[in-house]
Amino acid sequence: MLQEFNNLMDYIETHLTEEISGKDISKIVGQSDYHFKRMFSYMAGMSLNEYIKNRRLSVANVELISGAKVTDIAYKYGYQSIEGFSRAFREWSGFLPSEVTKNKIQKSFPKFSFYIDIKGGKSMEFKIEKKEKFNIVGVSKRVPIQFEGENKAIFELAQSITEQQRNEMHQLADLYPHQVLNVSCDFDDDYLEEKGCLTHMIGFATTKENPVDHLEQITIEESLWAIFPNQGPFPATLQETTAKIYSEWLPSSDYELVELPGISFTNYNGTSENVYSEIWVAVKKKS
Repeated sequence: MLQEFNNLMDYIETHLTEEISGKDISKIVGQSDYHFKRMFSYMAGMSLNEYIKNRRLSVANVELISGAKVTDIAYKYGYQSIEGFSRAFREWSGFLPSEVTKNKIQKSFPKFSFYIDIKGGKSMEFKIEKKEKFNIVGVSKRVPIQFEGENKAIFELAQSITEQQRNEMHQLADLYPHQVLNVSCDFDDDYLEEKGCLTHMIGFATTKENPVDHLEQITIEESLWAIFPNQGPFPATLQETTAKIYSEWLPSSDYELVELPGISFTNYNGTSENVYSEIWVAVKKKS
């Protein structure tokens, strides 16, 4: 796995002036670009798109110092206008390209290399379970992406559920865990920088179809699921487990991601100090 990651870093270096497609990524790393991008984000601390942008701007910085024209550099690295390039370059470096050319200001963003860093081992409990096609019926909205602490927008969504909606959801619930599920999907590209939004649904798992207009339905196709139980302070333990799934478990497992929503649920016991949760991640065996 690490070799494939590093092969992709090499490929990116030699194709910084070209479009790098999902098909290119899949061919090099031997898995879907969806799976790789989720893993990369948690391992690298940024999205793959952000990494490529930073490498392009870093190389552009060197070329500007060497006397290259701003116009040539902008189009070389895929920007549609000098203004767009200048704005992106200033956001990245804090300086305009013209200032870099004049004052020889250097800012770098090194190429990534991946290696194994073995730390104090802590095993992760999980099970692989096949689930037949099912529905989740509930309410949803686009919410800002937030990694730590309670997400105010999700709290407000929960508070907006009416008593009628709550009763109807309970009547439909006929699948484990027979309680509220939190479902996340449709992440914006730069989610790891806590930018943009995702669609969050609060609902119940059911074999039934949604019969009412004021509830929504997501259909979850048949899949294998990696299920990770965790217990501890909420939401910190849930969030830490999620990060470990993508940065530690997935790279070393025999599974890759399937493009289905992420699901979790939490058993509240009146205190946030020792809360049981489960995280469900849709996977398939690596080919």
